[in-house]
Amino acid sequence: MGLGGIGIWQLLIILLIVFMLFGTKKLRNLGSDLGGALKGFKTAMKDEGALAASDEAEEASDETIEAMAEKVETKS
Repeated sequence: MGLGGIGIWQLLIILLIVFMLFGTKKLRNLGSDLGGALKGFKTAMKDEGALAASDEAEEASDETIEAMAEKVETKS
């Protein structure tokens, strides 16, 4: 038995019916669209992670500048 009680022959018949209904050109376009969407999602997630890291670095530099300003004020 295969997936959820479906054997290999049933899967092949389902695949054949899908090809007959949609055609290979539509399925190829669907696959390329899905791949492009996944690639865009990965890029967006990577950019978001880089943006968050740069925001953290900026906040840390702001805190350092404030600490230096306080030291200068206390020395004066």
